[in-house]
Amino acid sequence: MMNWEKLLSAKRWGYEHREIINKDIARSEFQRDYDRIVFSSPFRRLQNKTQVFPLPGSVFVHNRLTHSLEVASVGRSLGWIFYNKVKEQEPSIDQRIPYLQEVGNIVASACLAHDMGNPAFGHSGESAISHYFLHGDGLQYQSKVSEEEWADLVHFEGNANALRILTHQFAGREAGGFGLTYSTLAAIVKYPCAAIDGNVKGKGLHRKKYGYFNPEKASFERLAQELGMIEENPGTGIYLRHPLVYLMEAADDICYNLIDLEDAHRLGILSYEEVADLLAPLCVDVGIRERLDQLDDIDSKVSLLRAKAIGTLIQKCSSVFFANNKALLDGTFEKSLLDHLEASLLTAMKNIENVSVARIYNAQSVVQIEVAGYKVMSGLLEEFVPAYINKSSAYDQKLIALMPKQYYTASDNVYLKIRSVLDFVSSMTDLYAVELFRKIKGISFPSLE
Repeated sequence: MMNWEKLLSAKRWGYEHREIINKDIARSEFQRDYDRIVFSSPFRRLQNKTQVFPLPGSVFVHNRLTHSLEVASVGRSLGWIFYNKVKEQEPSIDQRIPYLQEVGNIVASACLAHDMGNPAFGHSGESAISHYFLHGDGLQYQSKVSEEEWADLVHFEGNANALRILTHQFAGREAGGFGLTYSTLAAIVKYPCAAIDGNVKGKGLHRKKYGYFNPEKASFERLAQELGMIEENPGTGIYLRHPLVYLMEAADDICYNLIDLEDAHRLGILSYEEVADLLAPLCVDVGIRERLDQLDDIDSKVSLLRAKAIGTLIQKCSSVFFANNKALLDGTFEKSLLDHLEASLLTAMKNIENVSVARIYNAQSVVQIEVAGYKVMSGLLEEFVPAYINKSSAYDQKLIALMPKQYYTASDNVYLKIRSVLDFVSSMTDLYAVELFRKIKGISFPSLE
């Protein structure tokens, strides 16, 4: 059984032998995690990565950065409510588990970083990378890598890429990656297994996808063992989730389900009446109708409904987490926090999901960017992967020169060379990927300015 004393650790990745002495009177160790992420380049690039809708310019819709900030806000609330409930039950809890009061900060940091590994063009970017190896020119490399490595390539996973970004020592960079605390890193990993063990139906949420690439296997296992995480079966290296992952996941699910409706309304895909009908069952505030009647601005009405719905789900999910604390620690908790909500709320969330799939995720602008994402990502890989593996022609050398040196590897291993290219391509924003694709394909000519 896991225990909070061990699960909550301020030990820093890459700085394990340093004594933990918090001399920063302004911030705790876990608040420092949050700030390190905010000030990082991979986080800033999220502002030009698609969430759902393409970035339209004059009409604001959420991108990966604004989504991550909102998820972090919800995650912090979920963590604080849990801590306050525990403290109410056990007033002296801070003496027994001093870091429990930091749960809100840990979850907020994990939420902030949870999408940092996602490539351009939303989830279609992930699919496009996988498609290159499954059905495109990348298929030729299957015989040159191991079975475990191939599983990484044909199922590109943004969650695993986030862990790599945060822990890997890129060329010319400091060891330890971001140097985040062990607990923050573990709270990011939704699927704590390797690619070859993931994507298994009927094995619970922890194996729905996978959580780390082959090069990070030993790193994740070190994290899991340090924090006392439970293996599904002893000796398999397949772990059950760190409990705080459930709070991070709930925050993400709450935000994208509800805020996608708000964006759809702004873009004219859904009417106010449709959005109101979907959100109203989640608003338990008895005075909500009177407040709505006092507003003339339609966007303000949608924002109020969205805020009240999020508030309801935060309270309900935190209650589920608190009530199932033992099951979360012994690994018997099944499904997500949202799946454990009362029937009326589940029905409301299911209705939102159905409308989102039918009207939002299949909206013309969304489908267009998905198709474009396939073309652009596949086109970039078609150029850079063989060039970096072979390095045999002047053209190869010119392409390699376009890759920042931080993504280079000194290894001759084919898989690690491919991984270097994937590090480069997956880091791109939507706009940069399109621009580079057009230039190297000769569709547009680079300016000398």
